[in-house]
Amino acid sequence: MFKKFTSEDVSAQNQVKASVQRRIRQSIAEEYPGLEPVLEDLLPKKSPLIVVKCQNHLNLVVVNNVPLFFNIRDGPYMPTLRLLHQYPNIMKKFQVDRGAIKFVFSGANIMCPGLTSPGGVLDEEVGAERPVAIMAEGKQHALAIGFTKMSAKDIKAINKGIALDTLHYLNDGLWKMERLD
Repeated sequence: MFKKFTSEDVSAQNQVKASVQRRIRQSIAEEYPGLEPVLEDLLPKKSPLIVVKCQNHLNLVVVNNVPLFFNIRDGPYMPTLRLLHQYPNIMKKFQVDRGAIKFVFSGANIMCPGLTSPGGVLDEEVGAERPVAIMAEGKQHALAIGFTKMSAKDIKAINKGIALDTLHYLNDGLWKMERLD
């Protein structure tokens, strides 16, 4: 999704009204209850909140020129990896085995065997179509942010096919764009 993302992919930037800002804050607070104590620091009420519209129905939530969250169409808001590295416990985590790491860095989707083999770990509570942090065996920080295609129970049971769509990963276009000017 963000493989070749640049500032040229931005089609519009709009400072949102207070009502839209409240709705964004509320949906982020509901999705990530672990962010509640720092949500005021991340998305201050007094600071302008800018929604950047990009190609492929992608929206970025930007505060002080720093992209913090993104969503696709009207889907759930997901934190950028930089934000996830600051607050690592806000999302459910899936862990891939060592063999999958190089494929994640190239933006590949996560296959079921990469999560169910030794070294892979699934959070049993995660349902289908939920955002998750993709961790790697032996690594401290998240490699990517993905979106589940099926529930964790189905991933274990079926053990075949694509388990997660990789949306944002280390060294992609959004990672390289620290600030949006």
